[in-house]
Amino acid sequence: MRLSNLADYAVVLMSAAARQCGSVALSAGMLAEQTGIPGPTAQKLVSQLARAGLLVASRGSGGGIRLARPAAAINVADIIEAVEGPIALTACVAEGRHDCSLEGSCKVQPHWGVVNGAVRGALAEISLASLSKPLPPAGGVWGGPVSDNSFANIPSPNPSRKREGRIEA
Repeated sequence: MRLSNLADYAVVLMSAAARQCGSVALSAGMLAEQTGIPGPTAQKLVSQLARAGLLVASRGSGGGIRLARPAAAINVADIIEAVEGPIALTACVAEGRHDCSLEGSCKVQPHWGVVNGAVRGALAEISLASLSKPLPPAGGVWGGPVSDNSFANIPSPNPSRKREGRIEA
């Protein structure tokens, strides 16, 4: 599974907005500059995220963009769904979709709802607040970077080849 660039950018943009947390009036242009997201893309995302109720935009002096809720009350699943729609790993679970050649004989199709729910649940456990602060040097919750010798104790599939700390094909 891989996020679209637009969903990835939405998470980056929302994280930048959360880091500002009311310190300055934000605009799509400022967020684009801070994140490196192209301006038109940032504007499109701000519109989509506002429509989804994750951002609030106000006009006039002192206006700008702000989070609609505290960062701790917004999660990664909310952001992805604002841009891509419901989280689903396969198209066959969407209502009205009948384009699978296995439809009618697939024994797994009834179970995809559970799988999709588990993926959404995992993403919903990650708050925007947690993405807005740097991880501690040791790697924090997600384990951090993998060291060069982390695979040194994994047996080689080909014992005649020297390992040198890498997985061999």
